[in-house]
Amino acid sequence: MATVEKFGMKVERKPSESMLRGLAVNTWPKWGCPPSKFPWTYTAKEKCYLLEGKVKVYPEGHGDQFVEIEAGDFVEFPKGMKCTWDVSVAVDKHYVFE
Repeated sequence: MATVEKFGMKVERKPSESMLRGLAVNTWPKWGCPPSKFPWTYTAKEKCYLLEGKVKVYPEGHGDQFVEIEAGDFVEFPKGMKCTWDVSVAVDKHYVFE
């Protein structure tokens, strides 16, 4: 289980089943989208678990730098983050705002 922290994002690759159960991730709402590219601003901290998909997240103000997230990743996005999502493989995720 590797954790990557970059641009205020925290990405946990392949979190344990016990961690996901402890957070009751499977009870969180679901959201999905087809391959696309769009801007997004986080008005609250978001935690999500990607069931499917692959995305490059480009934080505003960091040029062409990005963080890639994919199926099996648990991600935390900080409140106030502005970014562009570049979805290359359709996304299906559980999420919760804090």
